[in-house]
Amino acid sequence: MFLKSDHTYLRALEPTDLNFLYSLENDTTVWHVGNTLTPYSKFVLEAYLENAGLDIYTVKQLRLVICNSGHEAVGAIDMFDFEPLHRRAGIGIVVMAEHRGNGHAKEALHLLLDYCQHKLQLHQIYCSVTATNLPSINLFTQAGFKQVGLRKDWLRTVDGWEDVVEFQHLYL
Repeated sequence: MFLKSDHTYLRALEPTDLNFLYSLENDTTVWHVGNTLTPYSKFVLEAYLENAGLDIYTVKQLRLVICNSGHEAVGAIDMFDFEPLHRRAGIGIVVMAEHRGNGHAKEALHLLLDYCQHKLQLHQIYCSVTATNLPSINLFTQAGFKQVGLRKDWLRTVDGWEDVVEFQHLYL
């Protein structure tokens, strides 16, 4: 495995990830940060898995499964809006609720940041985090991301509106 730390590793999506992906994508507690209000069917996810192995330079995105040392899928980390000309990409991360707080997000983020810098030779990574998501704000801040903006009332929630903090990580 090329993206591995002591307790976590990242791997490509496999056809056997259908049920894992189905539960991850249909977790309504994280829908508000993913700009979705509708569930994904297994049929749609099967089609997605068929194309998941396409080259990042073709599809401009990459999703990797976060696994623990017991080889259990615990989350996913995504690169999107990949821009090879400008050497940048967006990043998103989600860990299943029962696996949060175990350091997997931190290790996965460091693995992906290293991959972005040394393999893809990116200049910067950016992300958006809801202002109330303190664990994610701490995660990205501790990984060297700097706050570069705040979008007021950016996401509509059941209770009203939520601000989004914009972060950027520059490789020097």
